[in-house]
Amino acid sequence: MKLFAFILAALICSNMSAQEYAFKVLVNKGQNQIKSGNDWVPIKVGSSLKSADELKISQNAYLGLVHVSGKPLEVKKAGNHKVADLAGQMKGGSSVLNKYTDFILSAKEQKTGNLTATGAVYRGNDEIRLFLPKPQFAIVYNDNISIAWSKNSKSRDYIVRFNSMFGDELEKLEVKDTTVSINLNGPKFLNEDNILVTVAFKSDQNKTSESFMIKKLSSADKARIKNLLAEISSQTMEPTALNKLVLASFYEQNSLLIDASTAYLAAIQLAPNVPAFTEAYRTFLTRNKL
Repeated sequence: MKLFAFILAALICSNMSAQEYAFKVLVNKGQNQIKSGNDWVPIKVGSSLKSADELKISQNAYLGLVHVSGKPLEVKKAGNHKVADLAGQMKGGSSVLNKYTDFILSAKEQKTGNLTATGAVYRGNDEIRLFLPKPQFAIVYNDNISIAWSKNSKSRDYIVRFNSMFGDELEKLEVKDTTVSINLNGPKFLNEDNILVTVAFKSDQNKTSESFMIKKLSSADKARIKNLLAEISSQTMEPTALNKLVLASFYEQNSLLIDASTAYLAAIQLAPNVPAFTEAYRTFLTRNKL
């Protein structure tokens, strides 16, 4: 009887502890502050916000939060915000999302190291480095994907080639900058399950990247991922940078690295002035040896 009472008390305390916060901070840009009690202090990534707290958002700032229910929330409007009022906006969250937001927070603790990523310049032997995985991790769930590669100080124009496994050219694109997006359900790719991609300098097409494979997910695996994604899709449907970050975590944890990379690139595009999204992408590339 005493043991039962002890276990019951422990469960109650654990539940109360889980409900002590209203939000956790995933992303922070600017001189944002939190008032907890009498003092205003800087907001830190990973910190918990309670319902009684108040926020002060600076001009041109950004705050990415995740509610205790798991639902993400972006706060951009300068001024004071009561955490209780923000929490009141949260409806239809899913505790499943916490699995992916917790992964984001744990990943932030990893060092990015010295990595060439989007916007960085690689100066080694005029080499083009595609940020794509090896064949065993090259499977793709979504039809629309983005591919990125290292920027070279001597060139802005690139030629991207997509070939079949038999060497037939499916598509040839001239690209400025270092990303390209394609639709794998388009007429040129519709009947191809395995696609090879290379990138070359437009000025010297003999200088080309290593060839990487893109493999479409099997029908059975695609149905499985679709069911998993359905658990969080309604909470991440709005096209925000924060939602793309959560989706990147989902794809990475399901070993869909190209889909994860695409989501990171979308987050960067949606919030180009928030360095945290580029840093998260660089950490992702390092973590997965891309």
